[in-house]
Amino acid sequence: MAIRSLRTLIASSLLALSATAVQAETFVFTAIPDEDETKLVERFQGVADYLEDKLGVDVRYIPVKSYAAAITAFRNNQVQLAWFGGLSGVQARALVPGSEALAQGVEDQAFVSYFIANTSTGIQPADNLADLKDDFKGKTFTFGAKGSTSGRLMPDFYLREAFDAAPEDVFSRVGFSDNHTRTLRLVEAGTYQVGALNFQVWNKELEDGNIDTDKVRVVWQTPSYPDYQWTIRGDVNERFGDGFKDKVRQALLDLNDPKLLESFPRSGFVPASNDDYVPIEKTAKALGIID
Repeated sequence: MAIRSLRTLIASSLLALSATAVQAETFVFTAIPDEDETKLVERFQGVADYLEDKLGVDVRYIPVKSYAAAITAFRNNQVQLAWFGGLSGVQARALVPGSEALAQGVEDQAFVSYFIANTSTGIQPADNLADLKDDFKGKTFTFGAKGSTSGRLMPDFYLREAFDAAPEDVFSRVGFSDNHTRTLRLVEAGTYQVGALNFQVWNKELEDGNIDTDKVRVVWQTPSYPDYQWTIRGDVNERFGDGFKDKVRQALLDLNDPKLLESFPRSGFVPASNDDYVPIEKTAKALGIID
């Protein structure tokens, strides 16, 4: 009896230690650096606090310096969840079998990019991008980050489709600003004459009074496409307990804090799946950005 009791005590202790280890794990997430770092830290620290309360585990947000760094952190299990753009999400999920798109913003179901121009160019808004070919020819142009869906992939695709030429063959100089806010500032200042950026960044900066519309204007809007999403690694249940992935999904879908949503800016989050981003994958393959 004594031996049996000892065995029971040891088994119970091991189970308790195992449970404590699970509870002691920190759930870590990141986000692509598509805007000014100060804004991102403020936004995602709020998300970390929210998730910690909902999930019952320690949650930490870590900033990264590039889109590639966000993908690498996800691949290496340095983070278990990430707020990716359409393209970076496709790239990350391809590297981590079983990873899954959980939720997207309401606005991400039909996202668009804006082409903007410094007003000194005299370029006027057009309904068709092809009508701007002569206006764009010889101007300077900046994308956002090289891995950006709304700042590079889709603008690049539509330029090639409309002009039957690579951007480098249309513009006198093509650059990469690294984020949407910087694209806006560079075009507004005239450092680049034309650029492409996320429509949500433009709209939020306009709403906040941070755009001089005497210096920069929107000249064309792309057709819609799926974009940002929360993507989670497929092994989180093994690390944080059965049902953890579903708990994260539900917490994201239930996020309704007006201040937090406004910081994205999104009106809310809806379910997403990997299949939603097949159009992004096909476009990236067509441009040779991914294999």
